[in-house]
Amino acid sequence: MKRIIFAIGIVWIVLGSCKKKNDGCTIPTTTAADSEILALKQELISQGINATQDSHGFFYKINTAGSGDKPDLCSNVTVNYTGKLMDGSVFDANNNITFSLGKLIIGWQEGIPLIAKGGSIELYLPPSLAYGNTAQGGIPANSNLIFQIDLLNVQ
Repeated sequence: MKRIIFAIGIVWIVLGSCKKKNDGCTIPTTTAADSEILALKQELISQGINATQDSHGFFYKINTAGSGDKPDLCSNVTVNYTGKLMDGSVFDANNNITFSLGKLIIGWQEGIPLIAKGGSIELYLPPSLAYGNTAQGGIPANSNLIFQIDLLNVQ
């Protein structure tokens, strides 16, 4: 009987330790299709943009790494940002705005944690890590996008 209680206790501890420490925030696992990654890469090359490829299929350039806290998906992030189409036309911009990182597009969820508070990053996102095949206020469906993001604060 003691062995059964001990075994149940061990199972309980193991299962309890498997809970996410991020209070239910889920880690994105979306990876862009090879065709999207190739199209974005070709567009970056044609524009002379040298960026690092992430394993999920987006590209980025860290302008300033920042210091201190890096956000996770449960963080609220305060940012300045500009969103552009690949032709350079701005479709959105905002300063000193706070978002829950876990509620943003996947490219932001994966890209912003690459920098810490005070950091600055350029994200080059294929459609599946941005707005996909749905047009969104000035963004055509299936668009590659550029975001310049300054991470002001992490909460």
